[in-house]
Amino acid sequence: MRFGPVPIDQAEGAILAHSEALAGRKLKKGRVLTAADLAAFRDAGATQLTVARLDPGDVPEDAAATRLAAALVPDAEAAGLTLSPAFTGRVNIKAARPGLVALDPGAIRALNLIDPALTLATLAPLTRVPPGALVGTVKIISYAIGEDTLSRAEQAARAALSLHPVTRRTAGLLLSELPDQPAKISAKARRVTDQRLQALGVELIETRATAHEAGAMAEALAEMRAEMLLILTASATSDAHDTGPDALARAGGTLTRFGMPVDPGNLLFLGRLGTRPVIGLPGCARSPALNGADWVLERIACGLDPTSDDIAAMGVGGLLKEIPQRPQPREG
Repeated sequence: MRFGPVPIDQAEGAILAHSEALAGRKLKKGRVLTAADLAAFRDAGATQLTVARLDPGDVPEDAAATRLAAALVPDAEAAGLTLSPAFTGRVNIKAARPGLVALDPGAIRALNLIDPALTLATLAPLTRVPPGALVGTVKIISYAIGEDTLSRAEQAARAALSLHPVTRRTAGLLLSELPDQPAKISAKARRVTDQRLQALGVELIETRATAHEAGAMAEALAEMRAEMLLILTASATSDAHDTGPDALARAGGTLTRFGMPVDPGNLLFLGRLGTRPVIGLPGCARSPALNGADWVLERIACGLDPTSDDIAAMGVGGLLKEIPQRPQPREG
């Protein structure tokens, strides 16, 4: 592609590089100039225009963006994504359903190293998205890109972007309560938890409330039938043998992790009851604000059950915004 000023007589069929005001109207950049356009410019006294002229083998920006997006997402329905029509060299890639962003960072880096004029920007891996959320955007910066360059980019990032779909569609919530505890506390916990689940397309199908006592909690937990189970205790879990983990053990389950390096969210515990995951929510989960339990819940809902190593890795970037109503803030 050749870019720069040319005499008016050589500009027919070229791409106008900058928007121009002409005889009371505006010709937008990116317009393919016609003979009538050039006649109007001559009448206005112009002698040259800054244009882009395509060489043989150049692919126009919209066609290039369309091809690159199709290479990134060759089967949009299977990937859980939608591709917008190209406009000014851009294709937006959006979520078609709830899920977590799945991508190949190495492939995307390789694509973005091929030519600065050819770009892809995405959300971070495992970002939760609702339907319609923008997941990535392809942008061809120049008015055209060479066929060889575009082909290399298509190969570098083929099928590099998709969504992890939600695979566990039902959840149960076990709440423990202290004597004389106001009913509004459990009601709020249920409401906030339901909101979190709804954002993932997960249904809260059962809620049980018991005394804050391991035996009663274990009995209720054993009776629950949802695909994943959540426990939110009236008193914070302070040890792997505290009431919540003890209730899980008494119900026949196993504890796989207590504590996580994400704040707020340190006091989460994780386990299994048979084949089903069990999340012991930290007290901060009573607030709708982002906390470490969100990251664990989102992955488990999508069938990406985090290992202890996975949770340990969450410490990088795990210092989240403080929750204002937190009983024991970081800086007391």
